[in-house]
Amino acid sequence: MRKPLEGIRVLDLSQYLSGPQATLFLAGLGAEVIRIDNPATGDPVAASPPYAGPKGVSFHRQAEEDIGIAYLKRARDKKAITLNIKAPRGRELFCALAERADVLVENFSVGVTERLQIDYPTLRRVNPRLIYCSITGYGQSGPDAGLKGYDAVTQAASGLMSLTGFPDGPPTKAGSALGDSIGGTFAFGGIMMALYHRERTGEGQRVDISMVDCIFSLVFDEPMDCYGRLGLPPRMGNRIMRLAPFNTYRTRDGWIVIATGTNAHWHNVLRAIGRELLIGDPRYEDMGDRVTRSEEVDALIAEWAGGRPTREAVRHLREYDVICGPVHTIEDILAWPHMRARGMLPNLPHPTLGEIEDVKAPGFPIKLSDTPGGYERPAPLVGQHNEEIFCGLLGLKREELTRLKAEGVV
Repeated sequence: MRKPLEGIRVLDLSQYLSGPQATLFLAGLGAEVIRIDNPATGDPVAASPPYAGPKGVSFHRQAEEDIGIAYLKRARDKKAITLNIKAPRGRELFCALAERADVLVENFSVGVTERLQIDYPTLRRVNPRLIYCSITGYGQSGPDAGLKGYDAVTQAASGLMSLTGFPDGPPTKAGSALGDSIGGTFAFGGIMMALYHRERTGEGQRVDISMVDCIFSLVFDEPMDCYGRLGLPPRMGNRIMRLAPFNTYRTRDGWIVIATGTNAHWHNVLRAIGRELLIGDPRYEDMGDRVTRSEEVDALIAEWAGGRPTREAVRHLREYDVICGPVHTIEDILAWPHMRARGMLPNLPHPTLGEIEDVKAPGFPIKLSDTPGGYERPAPLVGQHNEEIFCGLLGLKREELTRLKAEGVV
């Protein structure tokens, strides 16, 4: 076995990010992921800007080969077929695929799969070993299960947005689509647990992922419900209510972040910034006192950092074992040898143009010593694997496939 999930077949009915994130990880570990698109519409992300193509990157399609960059990233190592599940014959073919699959991933709104007659109870009768993963904004149960929830809405509902930003500013979403990507990552974990359970029992099961649940389970590690009693605002910028110093500080040419968790860390900071005389000072020696005096503590560091370039400041602080680092821009990350050494900045592959050297994609983040994962193939063209799957896997005659295509079934 070259990759740990080789031999596992996944039907991917999902769109946008949450579901495709989960199936991207599965594909990177060797699963056969089969994307299923509506033949009338294809994948909406593939037709969304910004595009990459023979004339470069653009917000408007300049050539027939232009494909949405997000799709090119999210569909790597996957196969793609088209199938109209609303058509009776299309639903028959889908059930035949489900019978031969190990995992199904969907992120339709609650109730859609029932209307399509491809819900978990229906497909469980077709294949009791099937692992059926549903990703929605609010989950499959509860009073708000039927609500639709895009990424920013789930960040707001989970409390993340109320915590993000500065005390005198508005609630702010995270800089990336964390609701979708965290939900997709939890879905990946749930699927892996269900596969392990199936190895032990032979039984499939339903995996119910709520994006709000996932974000909240991470956010609520902080005692949000105690902030008011402690006299803390819900938004504290880059500080953490339990620790000080813990913040970003402007340098001569950028920003750095300094994080401390113990008195020893604080003493290292004082030595690094030339304030050793404050070691043992009763105003700052206790973490609780430092937190209540965060403005004073931050002022000491800001005065020191403001007169130094970022690289020099970080180098000096690390000599004193201070936990710190630069606030990287994307240009900094692209030039960072560490990320290249970790294989996290491959060129973005295109299904017809090969690698696009001036556009990068995220590498596979899970490093396994004996069965390493990774992405080896570009995103497929919509319907690229119709003949392989319908004729090869399901045994249809090419003549029938041609007829089904003409009828709009595939």
